[in-house]
Amino acid sequence: MMLTVGVFASTILISYLIGAIPFGYLIAWSRGVNIFQHGSANIGATNVGRVLGPRFGVEAFVLDFLKGAVPTIVSSRIGDVLTDAPANALAVAAGLAAFLGHLFPIYLRFRGGKGVATGAGVVAVLLPVPALIALLAWVGVLLATRYVSSSSVVAVLALCAAHLSLTPAPFAADNLWLTVFSLLAAMLVVVRHRGNLTRLWHGTENQIKERPAMLLLGKIVHVLALALWFGTVIFFSFFVALSIFHTTEDLAAQPPAERPAWLSDSFNKDAGSQLAGIIVGPIFPTYFVLQGVCGFLALMTALGWSRRTPSRRVDRIRFLVLLLAVLGVLAGWPVAQKVSELRTGRYSNDPAVAADARTAFGAWHGYSLAVNMATAGLVTIAMTFAARLPNDEPVV
Repeated sequence: MMLTVGVFASTILISYLIGAIPFGYLIAWSRGVNIFQHGSANIGATNVGRVLGPRFGVEAFVLDFLKGAVPTIVSSRIGDVLTDAPANALAVAAGLAAFLGHLFPIYLRFRGGKGVATGAGVVAVLLPVPALIALLAWVGVLLATRYVSSSSVVAVLALCAAHLSLTPAPFAADNLWLTVFSLLAAMLVVVRHRGNLTRLWHGTENQIKERPAMLLLGKIVHVLALALWFGTVIFFSFFVALSIFHTTEDLAAQPPAERPAWLSDSFNKDAGSQLAGIIVGPIFPTYFVLQGVCGFLALMTALGWSRRTPSRRVDRIRFLVLLLAVLGVLAGWPVAQKVSELRTGRYSNDPAVAADARTAFGAWHGYSLAVNMATAGLVTIAMTFAARLPNDEPVV
């Protein structure tokens, strides 16, 4: 017990002191600039990049990211060996201490940054999948609005939502520490951005300047998202699903002597359809999540372009087409779930349940195909608009 307390105390202290290293301030100071007297007077990577240039902003971000990630990684490795604390407890304590160190650094009289980069380093270690979702949300909102502050707030809220939705029992003993950390970190980030949120409300918040590199990034993200979205819909709908159903039906049509030895002699077309449904069913969650991610990024970049040049009709049409396609994905997911439920119900041991499921299955399957085909058509139209991407002429 004493060893556990000592390890926790020393880990929290060391992590705090590492997290408190003001890399943004030091980078600016090395260039002869007091970062507290320029820009937003913040030591974070965003202000460093705004004052000194993008290269120094990236340098500050990477160093702030590492001072959150490194203590968390080290603590996660030694936590199970040196302590008898609950799972992830030491790693969460280290990450939170590093995060608080950035927010309130003792070296600068507790005048720190807003914690986005350092918090990103911590969550990348503790919650890698929610962190990836948060990163995508950050990129999408940034490309749409050019506001780093709103991107950061949306990203941390997306992190919490992803963790709570993807974790079966987020408040169970094994996950409690991670859940508490995600909620506390989100609260602190939002509180630290309260000034930015006020300026956003009044329309006085600083935006990232419209540079050719920013426009190029938006084009790359948009085209890649559209291409992956289009390829996913076409490949799954017209190749994967059809191939699986045709394969099982062909097996059912073969004479029993020519079938694989493990396949029952009573295997028929109806059983083949059931087997195909069992195979295809688990693919749907990944299918819709991938569509949702691609749709979000494509829609956000299109929104940014329509805001950038309101006079360009093609950008407004592109946005509306993508909005309808995203709505198609959102509508298609619950319909697909209903189809999977009815497909299982058709083979229920209860004759009444099986009869009702067979009656409803055809209609719901038709709805699912219609929504999927409509989405595929809209994505195809959006692909054609990729030939009319914005240029890098100055915005008037």
